[in-house]
Amino acid sequence: KPEMGGVSFLSTVPSFTNINNRQQHLTFSSSHRSVLIRCCKTDHQVSDNTFSFHRRDVLKLAGTAVGMELIGNGFINHVDDAKAADLNQRRQRSEFQSKIKLTLSKAVKAKPELVPSLLTLALNDAMTYDKATKSGGANGSIRFSSEISRAENAGLSDGLALIEEAKKEIDSFSKGGPISYADLIQLAGQAAVKATFLTSAIRKCGGNEEKGNLLYTAYGSSGQWGLFDRQFGRSDATEADPEGRIPLWGKATVQEMKDKFIAIGLGPRQLAVMSAFLGPDQAATEELLASDPQVAPWVQKYQRSRETVSQTDYEVDLITALTKLSGLGQQINYEAYTYPVERINLSKLKL
Repeated sequence: KPEMGGVSFLSTVPSFTNINNRQQHLTFSSSHRSVLIRCCKTDHQVSDNTFSFHRRDVLKLAGTAVGMELIGNGFINHVDDAKAADLNQRRQRSEFQSKIKLTLSKAVKAKPELVPSLLTLALNDAMTYDKATKSGGANGSIRFSSEISRAENAGLSDGLALIEEAKKEIDSFSKGGPISYADLIQLAGQAAVKATFLTSAIRKCGGNEEKGNLLYTAYGSSGQWGLFDRQFGRSDATEADPEGRIPLWGKATVQEMKDKFIAIGLGPRQLAVMSAFLGPDQAATEELLASDPQVAPWVQKYQRSRETVSQTDYEVDLITALTKLSGLGQQINYEAYTYPVERINLSKLKL
């Protein structure tokens, strides 16, 4: 162990056991002079080379010595290393996610006609969740041919093809392993939602793309995506989810839609705010939903919100609903996509 300057706490322990009121003294030496510690009332009649302390002063000195012992044994350095490793993993995940978002944003911008498909893909992949068996959910199972070919997923193949192409590009620059379909499908849904928000802002600026971008930057909901972004590290299913868990949205009654949303822990409010996920014609879907007395007030609320400059109510509620939906059936791996870091062997710490 490296030599420590000052006082070793361990070397002072035997001395403490013999303290007897005013009569005992503790003495230690430094390279400069001998110092006398009196565990008693302060004595003003002391020489220049003698210092007097109360017992509490000795205890403070002991506490300082303990801290120095810990530093000398490398404990503080190990704690700092652990924090540094955790921060490094967060940085790696954040940088990787930023690149994924950029890739998806470009892909969606190039094919805006696929926005409805991407929204429904994210919805249908997550909606297979079954609370009773805790199976299904946002697990990427919709990629399997036996599931994407089902009636409820008709018309979604082109959206899945876009995701497949994006995955090839993303995996080519990933340093922490290939991205899961489960993550990518939900992130593609996020990219599609953001595209609709931006399109709305541009429309409100008379079609001027530059002004629309400025409006979205000023009033956009970027800060609301925090919880969604932390749900990064979903695991892929190894087989298709069971059939019969997703309604045919285009043919379902409002009651059937409500029942499905309630079954996964959502309700009429979330059904109304996610109307764009229920088919390519949002206006027609909202007209149907407005026929139900429980859903109608929410449909009207979000229609009014979308016409405001900020459309805050609509955006915030939609992000909140999508965040809950996209985590169904998942235990998030918060170390996914990170590089190996040195592990700390706690058994070797000397305390």
